[in-house]
Amino acid sequence: MKIDVGFTHIALSASNLNQSIDFYQRYAHMSVIHERTDKEIDKRVVWLSDKSRPFVLVLVQSSNPVPILGPFAHLGVGCKSKSEVDDLCDQARREGILSREATDSGYPVGYWAFINDPDGHVLEISYGQEIGLTVERSET
Repeated sequence: MKIDVGFTHIALSASNLNQSIDFYQRYAHMSVIHERTDKEIDKRVVWLSDKSRPFVLVLVQSSNPVPILGPFAHLGVGCKSKSEVDDLCDQARREGILSREATDSGYPVGYWAFINDPDGHVLEISYGQEIGLTVERSET
């Protein structure tokens, strides 16, 4: 059995898991890779991943979630292009969940925006942050 070492997940509460799953599918290209009912707490739990690295977003059903990721604390997702960021911002604006318009902050921050998930947790979408390249450079 392979043992996971390092940063593996973040867990958040969600009032409606189906709405949250839909949000993270549309805005972060994530899909459900595990689902169960936790017998200890009698709550539905899902793990979402974009399958780009061994990291998951754990969502736990809650009748009264507290949005801990906001107004600045957030999850960050890299996009393939500025136009993808713009398209997602347009979609979020139409849905009334865009919390910060796209901003170009230059290197190393890049082009980014904030979108609220169904429970008020904040998702940052960005292009040009080069997180992976920065990590690779730091290993040499």
